[in-house]
Amino acid sequence: MSIHVKLKQLILLFGDIAVLYASFFLTLTLRYQGIPDVILETHFVPFTIIFGIWLLGFYIGGLYDLSFLKNDLAFSRSFTTLVFINGVIATILFYFIPAFVITPKINLFIVVLLSGLGGYIWRSFYNNILSAGGPVNRILMIGYNKTVEELADHIGKNPQLGYEISFWMKEGLQDKEFDHLAQIILNSKINLIVVPAHIKKNSKAARLIYKNMVSGIEVWDLAALYEKVFQKLPLAELEEVWFLENLSKSHKIYEFFKRPIEFLLAVVFSVVLLPVSILISILIALTSRGPIIYKQTRSGQNEHDFMIYKFRTMQFDAEKSGPQWAVTKDSRVTTIGKILRKSHLDELPQLWNIIRGELSFVGPRPERPEFVSQLKKDVPYFELRLLVRPGITGWAQINYKYGASIEDAYEKLQYDMYYLKNRSLALDFLILLRTVKYLFTSHK
Repeated sequence: MSIHVKLKQLILLFGDIAVLYASFFLTLTLRYQGIPDVILETHFVPFTIIFGIWLLGFYIGGLYDLSFLKNDLAFSRSFTTLVFINGVIATILFYFIPAFVITPKINLFIVVLLSGLGGYIWRSFYNNILSAGGPVNRILMIGYNKTVEELADHIGKNPQLGYEISFWMKEGLQDKEFDHLAQIILNSKINLIVVPAHIKKNSKAARLIYKNMVSGIEVWDLAALYEKVFQKLPLAELEEVWFLENLSKSHKIYEFFKRPIEFLLAVVFSVVLLPVSILISILIALTSRGPIIYKQTRSGQNEHDFMIYKFRTMQFDAEKSGPQWAVTKDSRVTTIGKILRKSHLDELPQLWNIIRGELSFVGPRPERPEFVSQLKKDVPYFELRLLVRPGITGWAQINYKYGASIEDAYEKLQYDMYYLKNRSLALDFLILLRTVKYLFTSHK
C-alpha cells in the first residue's frame, strides 16, 4: 500500500474520530447546558469504547477502501446501514454489559443522530475533494489488451484512487508517438510509465524508457499497477519467471508464528463454542436422516489430501450421482442446512482440521481432488495455490462471490495469487476482520 493511500485513509479516520467526539460533546452540552464533571467522567470512557467499536465496524464494512470513497448510491446505502448497525450494537452493549455503568437513552440517540449526519456530511465533502483533486500519478500507458482496457475503465471511473491516464499509446511499439516519448512526458506531466512486460524486453523500448528514469519517472509493469488498483493479480499478464521472482520468497517468520497462534485460537474457540455445536448436532439429528458430521476429501498443502469436517447441510444421499459443483438454491440442502450455510455455522467442525494442522483460518479455499484435477488443466497456474495450507476464509472468499464454474475459479485464483505474494500476519488479521462482513452478506 502506497504512502498516498495510507495518508488518505488516515485523514478520513481522523475526520471520523473528530465527528464522533464533536457529536459527543455537543450532545452533553445540549442536554445539560454545559458539561458537568460528573457527567463527563461517567460518559467519556464508555462512549470512547463504543466509538472504537463503531470505527472497527466502518472498516469491516469497507468504508475505508479508496474504491468506495465516492458519492453514489452504494456509499449512501452502506453508510446509513452501518450507522444503524452501530446504534444497535451500542444499545446492546450499554444495556447488557454492567461494566459500562451508564444506560443512556436520549443521549445515545442524539449521539447516533449527530454523528450519522455529521459523518455523512464530512465523508461527502472528503469524497468530493478526493475526486476533484489532481491525480498523484499521471500515467503514460503503453500497449492495449483486455487487461489494460479493464484497468483504464476502472481508473477513469474512480478518480479518488489518485491515478489518471494522461497519455495512452495504444499501438505499443508501433505507435507513431513512441519516438517522441520524452516530449510527451514533459507536455503531459507524466510521472509514471506503465508497460506490459513483453515491451520492456524490446531493446529499443528499454533504452527510451531508461533515459527517462534518470529524470525521476517511475516505470511499472502493467501487472504491478493492476495489483495496486484491484488487489488481485492479472494472470494473463504473468509468466513463469514472475512466479519464480515473487512466490519463491521465504515466509519462515510468518509461518513460524502463524501455526501456534492458529492452534491456540482453534482450541479456545472449540471450547467456547461447544454448547453451540451440541445444539446444532441435536437439530440436525432431529430434522433429517444421516450422519451429523459430513466428511469430504479435500486437497491441502502440496496437494496432500485430507478429510475436512462440516456439519451436514444436505440430504444424506446428495451425491449419489458423484461429485457436483454447489449451486445457489440447491434443492439438496436441508432446512437446517440453509440456516447453517447462511450463518456459516456448518464450518465449526473445521476447527478440528486447524488443530490437526490440515487447515488454516486464512488461506485459499480447499477444493475437492476431483475438481483440482480438472482446474489444473483448465486454469493456468492453479496448482500454485496449493503451496500453502488452505483456509476457512481467505482473500478470494471476501472479495469474490462463491464460485461454481471454471470462470469463477480463474477469477478467484487472481485473488489467491495476490494473497500468496503478500501474505503476512497483518493481512491475515485484516482478512479475518473483513470476514465478519462476509458472514452477513454472502451465500454459499
